[in-house]
Amino acid sequence: MKKLLLWSLLLLFFIQTKSIAQDCGGLVLKQGSGFEMMNYDGKGKETGKIIYKILDVSTEGAFTVFNIEMEAMNPKGKSELKNVYKMKCDGNVISMDAKSLISQEQLKSFQNMEMKFTYENIEYPTKYNVGDKLKDASVKGNGQSGPMAVNFDMMIKNRNVTGQEKLTLPAGTFDAYKIKSDLSFEMRMGFPVKMEMESISYRAPGVAWDLKTETYRKGKLIGRSELTKIY
Repeated sequence: MKKLLLWSLLLLFFIQTKSIAQDCGGLVLKQGSGFEMMNYDGKGKETGKIIYKILDVSTEGAFTVFNIEMEAMNPKGKSELKNVYKMKCDGNVISMDAKSLISQEQLKSFQNMEMKFTYENIEYPTKYNVGDKLKDASVKGNGQSGPMAVNFDMMIKNRNVTGQEKLTLPAGTFDAYKIKSDLSFEMRMGFPVKMEMESISYRAPGVAWDLKTETYRKGKLIGRSELTKIY
């Protein structure tokens, strides 16, 4: 009876501990919480939404570690893609594992090419200042398809905090910082396929994800997303 009572108390303690929110540099993290973003094309038409949910929060040495599940929904509400993002916070910097930029579906397309990847994680400070230059991020892969070499390069570079402004969205009003970045993608398998884009994103201290993003190609808006809900 005493053993049963002890195990019950330990189980109760574990459940309560898992539900307590953790704070890292002003970022409050709690299992089960999350946020939603609505996506639009360049003309403002809804193209679906993305739902993010914190699966778990733990510690690894000096880091608070949390896994976020991403689920992309089409305009009809049907799930089209799922992925899990691993993120770390040391109080000053939030780091997202760059492996998360490649979905399981994309990895499946490479499975017969013996691809080997190297990564530079995406980093965001917990506090922003206009004029800050942020670290580049990348995913690079090399493989083989029969006699043909395969090379994959994805870069997020020239990341600069260029401004600060009040931003009002369906999820609320935020004191946001504007970040400009250059995006490049190149796939070489016999002949190169290249794509270059520009991104403008808005972030706020205490929020784990972008408040708003705009993507441009050759100066033309091709898509945007906005934070619609925090729960």
